[in-house]
Amino acid sequence: MSLLPYTDTKPKGAADFYFGINATFRFMLRQFGEAGFIRWLTEMGHGYFEPVNRIWREGGLPSVAQYWREFFAAEPGAEVEVHEEERQVVIDVKRCPAIAHLKAHQRDIVPEYCRHCLILGQTRAEAAGLSMQLEGGNGSCIHRYGDAGVLTQDADAVREVS
Repeated sequence: MSLLPYTDTKPKGAADFYFGINATFRFMLRQFGEAGFIRWLTEMGHGYFEPVNRIWREGGLPSVAQYWREFFAAEPGAEVEVHEEERQVVIDVKRCPAIAHLKAHQRDIVPEYCRHCLILGQTRAEAAGLSMQLEGGNGSCIHRYGDAGVLTQDADAVREVS
């Protein structure tokens, strides 16, 4: 059984979807500001992702690792390694498929693009009784998931897209 919250018959998604995501982020930021952008992503993390959050709550860190393996296996152009360590899951994104595709097509990427991974990741982790940390951005980053309260976020650790 797939842990992804959607069904798709294709083994890989369509990379051009990243254009729509970038445009949506730009709209949300312009229309509602940073606070509205954060609120929107937080609501998505609690609402849309609740079925996955529940699986993470019940299955713990092994289910987090399985989810991210499935997620990035379906992302065109992703170069990602998922490691299960004793008390955490490390997702090493060597090549972010979204940023790579947007840059390859010379799109004006919203500088805050990488923050969506942090906001959604922390919201979902908290809903599952876990903690999440992100460092890097702008095409490569490292996500960490651990037990609640174990990981803390350095505010300067997430780079804007340039």
